[in-house]
Amino acid sequence: MNVPGTSTLPRTTTLLVGVAALFFIIAGLRSASGIVGPGMLALALTIVFHPLRAALDRRMPPWAASVVVLVAAYVLIVLMTLALVVSVGRLAVLVPSYAPQINDLVTDIGHWLADRGVGTDQVDAVVGAMDVGKVVDVATALLGSILSIFTNLFFIITLLLFLAFDAAHVSRLAAGARAHRPELVDALSHFAQGTRSYLAVSAVFGLIVAVIDTAVLALMGVPGAFVWGVLAFVTNFIPNIGFVIGVIPPAVIGLLEGGPSLMIWVIVVYSLINLVIQSVIQPRYVGNAVGLSTTLTFMSLVFWAWVLGPLGALLAVPMSLLFKALLVEADPASRWMEPLISGKPAGDPV
Repeated sequence: MNVPGTSTLPRTTTLLVGVAALFFIIAGLRSASGIVGPGMLALALTIVFHPLRAALDRRMPPWAASVVVLVAAYVLIVLMTLALVVSVGRLAVLVPSYAPQINDLVTDIGHWLADRGVGTDQVDAVVGAMDVGKVVDVATALLGSILSIFTNLFFIITLLLFLAFDAAHVSRLAAGARAHRPELVDALSHFAQGTRSYLAVSAVFGLIVAVIDTAVLALMGVPGAFVWGVLAFVTNFIPNIGFVIGVIPPAVIGLLEGGPSLMIWVIVVYSLINLVIQSVIQPRYVGNAVGLSTTLTFMSLVFWAWVLGPLGALLAVPMSLLFKALLVEADPASRWMEPLISGKPAGDPV
């Protein structure tokens, strides 16, 4: 005898089990963020340099191609680390030098609040919260948190060593796996292509934005132009809100150095540069390779920053692409979710 609704019980149970498993996976990733984050960074670097490796394999032995790719990845990490170290040191020296201007600004804010009828206790609380020490802590923590990504250099360098030499066999391994799980291999290939497109294009345009921002800030007389250029490069990897994070510190320094007019000019120039490059030109090169809607991209930024910390914000899109490949693209029964994830109808190319 068939009981109405019993056919849906296995599906409901499977769904609940899947949700529970995903919950425990996320909890595990968050507890192991110190390993997962650097590991994903090493994997992303290997993926980015894979086209170079494919070109070298046609001209030299596999071990030599692995060495060249490994050296290129190491040089990139060393340059990024040095730039961030110099930026943090410069920032730590720059901010305290504006102690008098900060104190004057805080005093003016207190007077402005008092003139608007705010009580003395509230004004004292606001003024007391705006001391130079806290400003220094916030400013140095901004780049310091980014620098913390590279603190586990030994782990990243060692993992890159293994990945660089194992990548020599990835084509043959993928061909063998395709005979058994073609959907999974295709999904992982799409993940690699999307990650490479996103990171490579973000790096190129981030460098362009950094050079232009540094030159413009130097011409405008804003101190620490190199620091803000490095910050602009790094924040170009943060989707949606990277520009907002990058413009706040130089705008504040512009306010302390030249008053409201200089701050407004910094914001206007930054907005024009980033609007043209990051919102008009860069998306044309990235195209639809990532296959994530704008809303989902922003939510992935918030989610992976919560799971993995600062590194999660930089690798939010690659992490989302990996989960999309494993949970959606690799399962034919889940393909119906792709239009919802990409924000495009099923008939449009993604």
